[in-house]
Amino acid sequence: MGLATYVIRRLIFLIPVLLGVTVLIFALTMFFSPTQRALLYIRNPQALRPEAIQGVIDKYHLNDPFYVQYFVWLSEILKGNFGWSKSANMPVLSAIAVKFPATFEIIMFAAPVIVILGLYLGIQSAVHRDTIVDHITRTTSIIGWSLPSFWLGLVLLAIFYGYLGWCPPGRLSSDAQNFVVSGQFTKYTGLYILDGFLNGQLWISWDAFRHVILPATVIIVIDIALIVRVARSSMLEALTKAYVIAARAKGLTEKEVINKHARRNALIPVVTISGLLVGGLITGVTITETVFGFGGLGNWAATSAQHLDIPSVLGFAMFTAIVFVITNLIVDILYAYIDPRIRLT
Repeated sequence: MGLATYVIRRLIFLIPVLLGVTVLIFALTMFFSPTQRALLYIRNPQALRPEAIQGVIDKYHLNDPFYVQYFVWLSEILKGNFGWSKSANMPVLSAIAVKFPATFEIIMFAAPVIVILGLYLGIQSAVHRDTIVDHITRTTSIIGWSLPSFWLGLVLLAIFYGYLGWCPPGRLSSDAQNFVVSGQFTKYTGLYILDGFLNGQLWISWDAFRHVILPATVIIVIDIALIVRVARSSMLEALTKAYVIAARAKGLTEKEVINKHARRNALIPVVTISGLLVGGLITGVTITETVFGFGGLGNWAATSAQHLDIPSVLGFAMFTAIVFVITNLIVDILYAYIDPRIRLT
């Protein structure tokens, strides 16, 4: 089976998975009253008036059986109507579009470092097993994994902002924020670092980068440990395989054995964990965003849950499901690229 055929088959499999996810998510709304579920269909705050709610209930069949309500809701979702977010004071889809760049701005720096550096350190730890390199790598990864993100964030803020004044919380300083909303700045992507370049305002990019450093560092320090441990275990297992022993017997150098034979086969578990890890990061790093006042998806989802903002919570759940489905698709494609035998399954 070719790679293209494999990808098409995986894409077809996504359809029932996504439908199943929507059924489960919508089923949770049955615990709420029709009045509360009416918020899932409202597009503007004027429709929140008590006299207008009953019209919404009747229009969207909120007193009908579950399957009727589900198909009405699904049709609205397909039209892009996720309801009104009270916590963000805008439509849910707009709230996701506004909040996502803040989260992604952290992840685009943190994720590559976590995956690439974690893989490198894990492989080096396995290759130099029971040496000082291995002991240091394992010890630091365990310490990093054990640190509470809120504690590490507060410590970094105290040092690098409170004492040194280098990396402030939030997404932008007050001067940069005032300039961004002044009408002289165009938000092409919502990523202030990139938009600063596109607007020719490099000081905005630098200001945004200073704010990203600490939250990205917290995520890297804590999450890289998982990649290191998985990469190390996988590499240790690969180094005991018969093909590696045979490669050494043929007289290949240790570098050739590791890079051409062992490392490729050790990648599959790392790809799995990396996909799940990056998917989780994309859908919001709640505690880190809250500590640094970054205002991304995670912070918005937590605020929505606290205020029982049903449309926002369901919209975030749908977004999370879609991200993980796409992430799993990418992981499957990488599997097939790393090991062509997987395409036959």
